[in-house]
Amino acid sequence: MASSKQKKGLGRGLGALIKDETPPRITVPAGDNKGGAQELPIERISKNKMQPRKKFDEETLAELMLSVKEHGILQPLLVRADGNDYELIAGERRLRAATDAGLKKVPVVIVEASDGVAMEIAMVENLQRENLNILEEAMGYEVLAEKFNLTQEQIAERVGKARASVANAIRILSLPAEVKGFIASGDLSAGHAKVLNGLDIEQEQLLYARRAVKENLSVRNLEKLVNKAKRTPAKPRASREDIPRAHLSYLSDKLHGHFGTSIRVTPCRTFANGKKGKGSLEIDYFSNDDLDRILSLMGIDGE
Repeated sequence: MASSKQKKGLGRGLGALIKDETPPRITVPAGDNKGGAQELPIERISKNKMQPRKKFDEETLAELMLSVKEHGILQPLLVRADGNDYELIAGERRLRAATDAGLKKVPVVIVEASDGVAMEIAMVENLQRENLNILEEAMGYEVLAEKFNLTQEQIAERVGKARASVANAIRILSLPAEVKGFIASGDLSAGHAKVLNGLDIEQEQLLYARRAVKENLSVRNLEKLVNKAKRTPAKPRASREDIPRAHLSYLSDKLHGHFGTSIRVTPCRTFANGKKGKGSLEIDYFSNDDLDRILSLMGIDGE
């Protein structure tokens, strides 16, 4: 149901990735390459220990490997010095494809970058270049927001997307775990997630998500169902009574015996989202004298 979506490349260059009001946090050291690409043996390049992406699609890697065999590595990898060797910052898919293609050397640009900057660049590159599902995107944005104190607008600028797209993706993380599982597996798309986020009650989000998966509903059809439900009188929401039925009957009998009149006890309810619904206590009386009698039993002077 969910379709994959091509991400934008790094056409704006590294400067755009790390653009900030502060001085540049990444520098190219003086040397023979003077910031240009040079070739390094693959065995001298270690994987990025802080690589935020742990799983790579084998089919797309195989396609990239065939392209590398035919055309070579068209965009240099980004690395930083690590003792006498080098650590990869950005370009793990290209490095993997080059290794599978049997290349001995790959083009690289050597830069100086702190651990934080290296991780941020790796994260941004993944968000721009990988065919991530919307849940993976949202988790990436959350890391950028929490670990690097970036606003949604700054994140949007770094990955080349509208701020609203970033905000909608991050909202997906608030959906129930089961719904996020449907998104991760591809059973529901980003469009479905956006519709479900329009529901306030978690139980309703679950019910409509399950129905969308079971009936293979399109985003438009799911939206119609949700909008129709919002227009119709609200049905009783999933909830539980705070007083067990057996104890409720016992209390009613005790109150009836004490006051000598019919009494109805309606217990409070706890809804699926944790909110409380009010309860009530109704006491019947049939005259002013009867009311005075009941008030007297409650210790209240009706005069």
